[in-house]
Amino acid sequence: MKSTPAEIADVIIFEPRLFPDLRGYFLEVYNERSFAALGVTERFVQDNQSHSKQGVLRGMHYQLEQAQGKLVRVLQGEIFDVAVDLRPNSPSFGKWVGETLSSENHKMIWIPKGFAHGFYTLSASADVAYKVTDFYAPQHERTLLWNDADLAIVWPLRGEPVLSDKDKAGHALRAFQR
Repeated sequence: MKSTPAEIADVIIFEPRLFPDLRGYFLEVYNERSFAALGVTERFVQDNQSHSKQGVLRGMHYQLEQAQGKLVRVLQGEIFDVAVDLRPNSPSFGKWVGETLSSENHKMIWIPKGFAHGFYTLSASADVAYKVTDFYAPQHERTLLWNDADLAIVWPLRGEPVLSDKDKAGHALRAFQR
């Protein structure tokens, strides 16, 4: 497993080793020992999967309590995945990092607790899977505004994104309260 630190401390891009042959390929997605050796020691408690059509933007989501670390990968398609640092004492508070994840490049991104997360679907559709370190707690879920000028996320948009009502009503970073 190859690991590359992202521009924000503690966010890591993983590229699993691919074993191709005439039948297709095999790769190891998660191995507790391997990930611990690379700095991810958290316990995962839930696996999630979403299916999105092209142009769908999901995010930027986080939980105030029961914060979730996420290991995100794409099963089918391609997305632009974004993490925003919301750790109050972090030197990179309010900064973002983005990575293209696809079923072709097999990259995964580790987003630790204390970050908002979202993605934009680049391909005709995308199936995204992610492991999380705490359970979903809707009463603690919040949404940052995906196009907040203070965040200045450079989304690779192809037209107006398709958003849920929750994502349209996200709040600005300036309103963030811990």
